[in-house]
Amino acid sequence: MADELLTIDEVAAELKLHPDTIRRYIRERKLKPTRVGGTAIRIRRSELNRFISEGEEGSEDKRD
Repeated sequence: MADELLTIDEVAAELKLHPDTIRRYIRERKLKPTRVGGTAIRIRRSELNRFISEGEEGSEDKRD
């Protein structure tokens, strides 16, 4: 099965963040975008899962 492509709004809703925050994460290279049709930006489900996993590991380190 192909990797699902999510819009910025879908990613923002899933993470309970503002879409501008997702755009900032893309600019800061925390999330890797995929371009569709030249200008449309999508985030692969696998990339979102990677981002979430790394974020959870990072927050565990901060609790110590």
